[in-house]
Amino acid sequence: MTATATGKGVNSVQREPRIRTDVVIVGAGPVGLYGAYCAGFRGLRTVVVDALAEPGGQISALYPEKEVRDVAGIPRERGRGLVSALLEQASTYGPELLLGCRVLRLDRAADGTPVVGLCDGTEIEAGAVVLTAGIGTFTPRPLPGGQEWEGRGLRYFVPDPAGHRGERIVIAGGGDSAVDWAHALAPVAHSVVLVHRRDRFRAHAANVTALAGTGVEVLTGTEIVALEGDDRLRTVTLRTRGEPDRVTEVDTVIAALGFVSDLGPLAEWGLELRGRAVLVDQRMRTTVPRVYAAGDLADHEGKVRLMSVGFGEVATAVGNAAVELDPARTLFPGHSTDEQA
Repeated sequence: MTATATGKGVNSVQREPRIRTDVVIVGAGPVGLYGAYCAGFRGLRTVVVDALAEPGGQISALYPEKEVRDVAGIPRERGRGLVSALLEQASTYGPELLLGCRVLRLDRAADGTPVVGLCDGTEIEAGAVVLTAGIGTFTPRPLPGGQEWEGRGLRYFVPDPAGHRGERIVIAGGGDSAVDWAHALAPVAHSVVLVHRRDRFRAHAANVTALAGTGVEVLTGTEIVALEGDDRLRTVTLRTRGEPDRVTEVDTVIAALGFVSDLGPLAEWGLELRGRAVLVDQRMRTTVPRVYAAGDLADHEGKVRLMSVGFGEVATAVGNAAVELDPARTLFPGHSTDEQA
């Protein structure tokens, strides 16, 4: 797989300002990577684009060490491992992966062919566009009063729990990410305190209950009201309803307060939207010619938002795109076992 990126960790290569391909996939998360495999299996030249500096989408950015258990045939796999396997699978047919650059616009060539413009000026002329951008770009909700401590003890993600070995950690939040990170950090940190301003967590009830045996201190009805330190964060003040304020020494505060998602320029493409999702038909076609959508970004009647559903949707999208590009093709691509026979 050829990769280009502005972020570190991905090899940079020089590329032409105008790229021509059969399919451009917007979004290098799990569904986009599987789409690249499906397109390659159909013999289509494929380019995958993502604004993030590494592939994997939300998994890589938010929970690379979390166990994923709802993919068929994989009882459990950490997010990082699943992304690695999807990358290996996608690389079978050599798609080009362009990372660290946002898609800005959709134009048309003289013959109606879609032309996707990127933030660095690159243009991709493609027979079809498949949108697998998940929830779009996502920005963490800030911790009130915490902005000055970002990068100096305040974090919003936990890409590697082992990097917090021996630390005193306070996690703020009541959703799945907050609870998952508490579980992941408990075995390696010196101490973990999980605070939530409400009395009940939004996270999966069984995961909250399981915290009881991890050594994590759970405080509900509690907020962080002050952060103090010198060159880096040293203490936080916790306020629990009906109790005196408590000053706690910390090495790291993790603000898991959720994210604000934004479709960005995609919202200006003339797509029919339902909230922040793109409406598609049973072929995964959007209302814009030669533009398909799959995964969390796509919406249709009876939609179930699971990764496994997204895999089926992107296979459907790519199959229909292949036929639209060449009506002589059949919709059914054949089985991979047939290819190996």
